[in-house]
Amino acid sequence: MRYFSLLCIAVLSYAHSFAYQHIDSCVLFKTITRQEFQATIKKRHLPKSMVPAHYTVDVYDITYYTKWHDGSTIKASGLYFVPRNAKKPMPELIYHHGTRMSKGRSPRLGGEESMCLGMAMDGYAVLMPDYIGLGHGDKFHIYQEAESIGQASVDMLFATRELNDSLKLKTNGMLFLTGYSEGGYATLATQKLMQDKYPGQFHVTASSPMSGAYDMCGAQGKVMFKNYSRPHYLPYLLRGYNEVYHFVPDINKIYKHPYDSIIARYFDEKHSMDQIDNVLPHIPKDMLLDTFVNLFVNDPTFPLNVELKENSLCDWKPDAPVQLCYCDSDEQVMPENARIAYKTMRSNGAQHITLRRAGSDFSHTRCAVISILYTKMYFDTFLHGSKYGGKGAPGKRLMADVAKLIVKKSAKKGKHGGDEHEHHHDKTS
Repeated sequence: MRYFSLLCIAVLSYAHSFAYQHIDSCVLFKTITRQEFQATIKKRHLPKSMVPAHYTVDVYDITYYTKWHDGSTIKASGLYFVPRNAKKPMPELIYHHGTRMSKGRSPRLGGEESMCLGMAMDGYAVLMPDYIGLGHGDKFHIYQEAESIGQASVDMLFATRELNDSLKLKTNGMLFLTGYSEGGYATLATQKLMQDKYPGQFHVTASSPMSGAYDMCGAQGKVMFKNYSRPHYLPYLLRGYNEVYHFVPDINKIYKHPYDSIIARYFDEKHSMDQIDNVLPHIPKDMLLDTFVNLFVNDPTFPLNVELKENSLCDWKPDAPVQLCYCDSDEQVMPENARIAYKTMRSNGAQHITLRRAGSDFSHTRCAVISILYTKMYFDTFLHGSKYGGKGAPGKRLMADVAKLIVKKSAKKGKHGGDEHEHHHDKTS
């Protein structure tokens, strides 16, 4: 442990010798051996071939410099999963996590961190940005705002590339992007930003956004008006958008009483998603003043409508291949988001857009398990020579079918009182 901490200090000393660099600090967070990982896989009764473990993985906690929405320099953080003693150049992969509200970092690697670890065990160098305002970064998170989310990923990639030589990690020129829920949105935000503003510095090999709310002003906006399992998404979005776009002087004054005081009190980066949802109305628009809702519904020039359209990620033409994963029964992110993005991108002339249904009857939580398997199979086809991506090797596809049966069985058990608890607790929503 001490050796790797000293290594990070040496790396930073080396980086500071340049006029411009991105890293503020770097510490070794954890090391997971392949034997430890295989033991975990065995304990969960999963076949080794489903999640191959070829490497011991060092996980670094990196703090780096990025930009706040006003252009000022701030700090953000993230985890970097590095295969140790790699004998060949590695592909880079950025994994964007789902909605989180709390700062700090859990001492354990669970949930989506485990997905990143699995990818790294199989030979990917994996970045997991915390996003601006989360982890131990500055400011607060601006939820579902494309520019700030994409910029955090871009700047973390700059930072990890500064580290790679000292970590003795060589990359092979392939760059993959993925993520689930808000992370699906962040995947397309990062890809679009790289394509628009960094075409000479980054070349995306392929992306696989999973269950993201890409159609902010259309399909996803409709959840405001019906019973919805996660009403906190609305005030979370409005707080961040008002910080950037300033559509009202005081964001708390657009809410009805008592939600004006409840939201101000509960959005303190200490309350969990479940705690906030328990004090909000089941129909999200019921927390808003009627005058605000009427303007949103009837005036297309109303600032919130303009801003949602600006931050929607359906209407553009990706240059790199894209696989859009979704589930028909997702109760949090409407499946129409993926279908509309697919149709619009194709109509804009994008050639290699794939629509991948991960399941017909999986909830938002369970959809993630199958979506990440489809994503891994898709990315692996590029490593094996595919130019535009494929469904994956027959054996892997068979294992994905087995995994679907396991997930379905788990869902049925939950409905009968076993283990049904669909909330993500700041992990994958």
